[in-house]
Amino acid sequence: MINKDVQSENDKRNITIDKVGVKNIKYPIIVEDKENKLQHTIADIDIFVELPHHHRGTHMSRFLEVLHKYRDETLIDNLEAFLQDINKALNSNSSFVKLSFPYFLKKTAPVSQYSSLMDYECLFEASLNKEFNLMIGVKVPVTSLCPCSKEISRYGAHNQRSYVTIKVSYNKFVWLEELIKYAEESASCEIYSLLKRPDEKYVTEKAYDHPVFVEDIVRDITLKLNNDDRIDWFSVESENMESIHNHSAYALIERDKRKNKNINE
Repeated sequence: MINKDVQSENDKRNITIDKVGVKNIKYPIIVEDKENKLQHTIADIDIFVELPHHHRGTHMSRFLEVLHKYRDETLIDNLEAFLQDINKALNSNSSFVKLSFPYFLKKTAPVSQYSSLMDYECLFEASLNKEFNLMIGVKVPVTSLCPCSKEISRYGAHNQRSYVTIKVSYNKFVWLEELIKYAEESASCEIYSLLKRPDEKYVTEKAYDHPVFVEDIVRDITLKLNNDDRIDWFSVESENMESIHNHSAYALIERDKRKNKNINE
């Protein structure tokens, strides 16, 4: 008995679907690690294709079939080939993939020198139509201390956990660690997973000596990214989870450096 291919039936509604596919696939991946060369982690993966107007549906199982072929590869190095295979398997001209995953770095406490692992949320987003496009990103927790609070208070100042999100497209390889460093250097103080009492004193006093508004954080990171010739486009967000308000403070800067380059040329 031959099974009928319902997905490939002709559709007469004449509507192209921009993205169709599978979401929230949990899958082991291998990521390049600046210190240890490779790092194994678990990603949440979304994979989509553009569905032509004349096709009723897509073949969902084929997304997983292609993904499984790359299970032993460093996926970021092979995303273009991966999307080419997706296009071929799904008979599409456009494909998209997003990978979100925890990335672990060894951090040393500033005074006690105790080492521990710190996790960061990272992502890769890639698309392939006529050209291949790749964007990488990190979400970095930091400490920010309010300059206004420090200025008006006789003692102390309110601080908060802040989340800095940096996304970039580049023309030459950029390490995730470098983006994480850009975020941590622009905050009042970076965050650690393990601190002893002398470390707590250090990070508290460092934050007090380096107050920053949410606006300061995104502007300082923008200066760093503007000066990095490897980066063509970037987006910088900072969300400060206010400790004395029932809302967050937020700032965003997005720049396409290629436009400025073309104007200057």
